[in-house]
Amino acid sequence: MILKLDNPKLLSEAIRIVSELVSEVRIKLLEDGLSIVAVDPANVALVIFKLPKENFSQYDAGNEVWGVNLEDLKKILKRASTSSSVVFEGEDNRLKISIFDKVKRVFNLALINIESDDKDVPDLNFACKVEMDSSSFSQAIEDSSIVADSCALIVGEKFFMVEGSGNLNSARTEFSGDEAEISGIGRSKYSLEYMMKFIKAIKISDKVVVNFSSDYPLRLDFPGEKMGIGFVLAPRVEN
Repeated sequence: MILKLDNPKLLSEAIRIVSELVSEVRIKLLEDGLSIVAVDPANVALVIFKLPKENFSQYDAGNEVWGVNLEDLKKILKRASTSSSVVFEGEDNRLKISIFDKVKRVFNLALINIESDDKDVPDLNFACKVEMDSSSFSQAIEDSSIVADSCALIVGEKFFMVEGSGNLNSARTEFSGDEAEISGIGRSKYSLEYMMKFIKAIKISDKVVVNFSSDYPLRLDFPGEKMGIGFVLAPRVEN
């Protein structure tokens, strides 16, 4: 098995985002590319990452699985510059990572056995869908986080709102059909602790797709030009 990536910052940025939710993952080397599906320890959020094989200058993989500590992998990938190329080779329960730049640097990362079961992406049906600029969505989430620990996503007739309400203070951002593609009607609340982690994915995509229903899981997708990352989050159901 050997993989070569000439733009390691693609993978480095994605691993940094995924590591906000989980510390250890199974990285699957599928026929069509590298894939991660993992659930956070609290079993509240799921992250989905895909790096298609077209991004690799060499992709010789046969349905292998790497169990890795993300913090260790993140530190190694951080050593690669934008002009570096990185080669991954699986060797006897370890992952050999070679960084080629002015000099060749070689790291050996121990592969680990991850006891949790493989996770599947849930099949969900949503009543509301919003497609919009990811930066604007990120700012609305950040505004809500100033005053509250959860936010309500609200879709009505030709409008989308992000609303955070604390004991004394509140924040609300409203988007019309001019700023977003909006469909459906619904309202649901979600944890801002998780949402603040999710919006870091704006670094890989300038668009976000928001899918949810009333008191139902949320799915956020950040479809990048060369890779994509998505999240599923359980709702905060109000009494």
